[in-house]
Amino acid sequence: MAEKDVFAHEADIEKYKERGYNDDLLPKTKDRRNMNAKNYFTLWMGSVHNIPNYTAVGGFLFLGLSPINVILALIISSMAVAAFMVYNGRAGSKYGIPFAMHLRSTYGDLGAKLPGFLRGCVAAIAWFGLQNYAGSLALLILIGKIWPSFLTLGGDFNFFGLSLPGLIAFTIFWAANLLIGIGGGGALNKFTAILNPLIYVVFGGMAIWAIKVGGGIGPILAFTPSGADVQNNAPLFVYLIIITSVLSVWAAPGASVSDFTQNATSTRAQTIGQTASFLVAYIIFAFSSVAILIGGSIHYGVQEWNVLEIVEKWDSLPAICLAMLVFLLTTISTNATGNIIPAAYQLSALFPKTINYKKGVIIASVISYLIMPWKLMENANSIFAFLNIIGAVLGPVAGVMLAHFYFVKKQKIDLNALYMDTKADNSQNPYRGINKGAYVATIVALLVSISGQFIPALQVISSLSWLIGFGLAFILYLVLKKFIPEKV
Repeated sequence: MAEKDVFAHEADIEKYKERGYNDDLLPKTKDRRNMNAKNYFTLWMGSVHNIPNYTAVGGFLFLGLSPINVILALIISSMAVAAFMVYNGRAGSKYGIPFAMHLRSTYGDLGAKLPGFLRGCVAAIAWFGLQNYAGSLALLILIGKIWPSFLTLGGDFNFFGLSLPGLIAFTIFWAANLLIGIGGGGALNKFTAILNPLIYVVFGGMAIWAIKVGGGIGPILAFTPSGADVQNNAPLFVYLIIITSVLSVWAAPGASVSDFTQNATSTRAQTIGQTASFLVAYIIFAFSSVAILIGGSIHYGVQEWNVLEIVEKWDSLPAICLAMLVFLLTTISTNATGNIIPAAYQLSALFPKTINYKKGVIIASVISYLIMPWKLMENANSIFAFLNIIGAVLGPVAGVMLAHFYFVKKQKIDLNALYMDTKADNSQNPYRGINKGAYVATIVALLVSISGQFIPALQVISSLSWLIGFGLAFILYLVLKKFIPEKV
């Protein structure tokens, strides 16, 4: 981290524009890098406290670890995620480049298209739609509590499997996500500044409530869910499963983190901000999630691992509304940082002359609506198998990106060559074409990391797929670079 950050000059920017690059792909000049450590501290807070993450903790409690060990495993996981985000974000904060150009610096201009498309378009748009639908279910509960007759609107109306209230809730929530996406990083900073104090108040209050109704912290930490696999799973293996699962949640934002770190006032700012963000957020999340899920289960006399159903059972309407509102806001935050912003940037990168960032947001949002995510969720096994395969490629991609930037290129990127003139002869440009070593390492690691889903004897690999895919790609790429001569 000792090397100084590189700031592009206006003369360079004008030259790159003449070569056909739009504003969203250009390196950020010093005056346009406006995210400090505080901004990065607030950036990811809302993304941690979302509905799927709470559901995942319920699953972790069934793996055989005690509640206190689940809490510790989540905190350790946060450190791993922070290290991943900080180090993979170094290229963005040092040179001011977005993910699309970071990817090009690793895979080559042609080679970057496939992993960029998988990350920014297929995975991001599909997950954007699915997160919108999941959030709309919470919105439906919220509206139903305030206006019960809303749930009966439309009678037998059916829009491809969605009732009229469900369609209205989905459209409202989809539109809210679209507006935050159009606002970009600036709107997101303002959004998270409002959201984060609410997170402390609501989830802190929920944890206090859960400890009180659960009989105190002692019974919660001593709780063992019925059906938990306490005999077959070694504690160290369960720790690794939890760490891998948490890293997998952040695989997509972590791969494309340069879209956010390109705006950093300095590498030091993003390093301090992101590290503090994940550590503080996960300490709060680890304790509150375990306390709320177990305390609620003890209180209501039934094991309940869906936090929305616990909230729905409360007697206080204002408390229900506030909690549901915060869950909705955290889902929007997650959707913006992990899905719609990366999707918009990738569409802009694939079609730089016709699509800018805002057009990318609109196109991605419309596609996410047209794929009717509620239909995809009717068959959960197939859709999540598909998304898991898409996500599995991101571990190897991240492994190759880090190996290339730190060990092959020693953190050196030639911006003038990276922003090549597409009309000129670039046959000797180091970033032209495909980095074959990167592709081989990525594909081999991908095949190995997903093999457990198809070969029962290798099922253990599926439990550690991100770690295995990342580590194998990292090592294999460094080995291949010794034998495969590459320009990149």
